[in-house]
This record gives sequence, structure tokens and C-alpha cells, in this order.
Amino acid sequence: MRTVIALALTLGAASPALAASGGTFLALDNTNFVVLLAFLLFIGILLYVKVPGLLGKQLDDRAEGIRKELDEARKLREEAQTILASYERKQKEVSEQADRIVASAREEATAAAEQAKADLKLSIERRLAAAQDQIASAEASAIKEVRDQAIDVAINVADDVISKQLSAAEANKLIDAAITDVDTKLH
Repeated sequence: MRTVIALALTLGAASPALAASGGTFLALDNTNFVVLLAFLLFIGILLYVKVPGLLGKQLDDRAEGIRKELDEARKLREEAQTILASYERKQKEVSEQADRIVASAREEATAAAEQAKADLKLSIERRLAAAQDQIASAEASAIKEVRDQAIDVAINVADDVISKQLSAAEANKLIDAAITDVDTKLH
């Protein structure tokens, strides 16, 4: 069928050449006829060797290869979209986790600040108590020192007064009485 169509087209295209030559077209000295025969022979060889089928097969194979590449590209695209969605989901989860960590850190920092305030307040109270104890101790020490000096002064004054007013015999009696009094209190 293809051969007939090709032959008809070739003869139809050769008719203007026939009209232009003015002589017989079917003679071998007519170059147009020789070219027509060579062309028909070439087309016949191409059809005999099945070049159109081979070209068609190559084109079909190429179309099939392109279709496969398109299918593979479509699969890769879908896979890439799945991976992208997975990464976006993971990124969102990581972002949420980071927000939770930041919120937790803020809460811990607030709690630590409150604890530090409480510890500082307790430390200040302890230091104030220690300072008040030191003040009370210093006050008691000062009072004792003043008493001791007052007693020393009183003893010195009493000694002076007694030594001026007592005789030696009365002093010996007082010493003996003090010794016996100490002896009775110790035993």
C-alpha cells in the first residue's frame, strides 16, 4: 500500500518535468527519467530493507524511552514531595520542641530566680541574727567589763576605807572569819 502511494506521488511530481523536456520522457538519454528511475530504485531499496519500519521502530523506542523517563521523573517528583512533606513535618516538630525547650528553660530560670531570692532572704536573715547575737555578746561583754571595773574600783575604795578605819586586830579577825567561811563553804 505504501509502495503504491509512493509511486503515485513520484509520478505525479515527475509530470511537470515531462512537460518541460519536450521529448519522450521514457528514454534513457532523458536525465529527468534517469533521475526518476534512480529515485524510484532508491525508494524501492528503502522499502525492501524496511527502513520506514526501522525508523518507525526507532521512533517508537525513543517515544517509549521518553515515556519511561517521564514516568520515572513523575515517581521521583512524588517521592521528592513525600520527602519534602516529611522534612516539613519534622521541621515543624523540631520547631515545636524548641519552643517547648525555651518555655521550659524560662520556667526553670524563673524558678531558679525565685529560689535564689528565697536563699538570699534566708541568708540575710541568718546574717542579721548573727549580727544581733554579736551585738548582744559585745553588749554583755561590755557590761561585764564595766561591772568588773566597778567591782575593782569598789574593792580598792573599800580597801582604802577599811584600811584607814580598821585596826590590825580587827583586820585579823575579819581575815580569820573569811577563811573559816570559805572553809565551810568548800567542804
